[in-house]
Amino acid sequence: MKEARVLVVDDSAAMRALFSEILDKAKNVRVVGTAANAREALEQIEALVPNVLTLDVEMPGMSGIELLHDIMENRPMPVVMLSSLTQSGTDISLMAYELGAVECFPKPLKATPEQFAKTVGKLGKIVLAAANSNVRERRPHHAEPRGHAGKFEWNGYIVALSASMGGVEALTALLAGWPANCPPTLIVLQTEPAVAQALVNRLDAELKCSVRIARDGDKLTQGHVFVAADPEHHAVVESGPPHKVRLLEREPVEGFRPSANLLFGSIARASIPSVGVVLSGIGDDGAKGLRLMSDTGARTFAQRRDCAVVPEAPSAAIAANPEIRELGITDLADAVLDACSM
Repeated sequence: MKEARVLVVDDSAAMRALFSEILDKAKNVRVVGTAANAREALEQIEALVPNVLTLDVEMPGMSGIELLHDIMENRPMPVVMLSSLTQSGTDISLMAYELGAVECFPKPLKATPEQFAKTVGKLGKIVLAAANSNVRERRPHHAEPRGHAGKFEWNGYIVALSASMGGVEALTALLAGWPANCPPTLIVLQTEPAVAQALVNRLDAELKCSVRIARDGDKLTQGHVFVAADPEHHAVVESGPPHKVRLLEREPVEGFRPSANLLFGSIARASIPSVGVVLSGIGDDGAKGLRLMSDTGARTFAQRRDCAVVPEAPSAAIAANPEIRELGITDLADAVLDACSM
């Protein structure tokens, strides 16, 4: 894993100093420079050749979103956006993902100094993963509907997915071809709840099927996609019929809540006919659970590492599961629907 060489871009001198100090303490992360605006940032990119940027959304002159667009068009590189998660902030976050940002990280503006340091401490891992992402090499991958709409015949399998960094792009592409009568789908998404809700709202408006935030007791029925992103609850599946979503207040599992390992494990223990998928993401959450699913006869897949924005999670799943199929996003969408079809 290569070192993260970070350029911190923020119009606030205090924020530049604070983020720089915290990032410099992270393992394998080094702040190579700072910039107060877009002009300085572009100059520093040329002079210092960082391999990742942290970029403030709200800056005078050219905004962070405008600078992100310029960077991704002319010199693609990993960018982590920093934003306050107001309603407008969540909309901007989705726009940033669409433009190619690796991650959108909330500024904990009202936190105590201790809470702030703890929250921003997570930024070191995110920045390191971003520096080792596929942003420079990847091209957009879009799943096209493959003719299942109106003809899809469900075989009773449910679909369980996990995603974190890069997951917004992967999920948007994967679900593009989901028919109105799609297999019941439950997604563990590691992102801010407000961003997850904004994504759900957009997908529900764009897709043929229903998309909503997972609630305790939701029935896993055809035509519905549920997204679990509440950092206070795990999501598991309770065997039916019909199978149900259960939200549990339990400690994080190996640092993750909601935990993909716990979700996949609950499906495996109940021997529910299913398909399990690990998409772009940070860390190894999902790898052990997917292996359990495979051992009980489930179909298991991972997003192909060279087309995942962040290949850490797919790599871990592939290493742990010799039966897994590694596919590009369009082939993956087709394969999951085929596995759930009569």
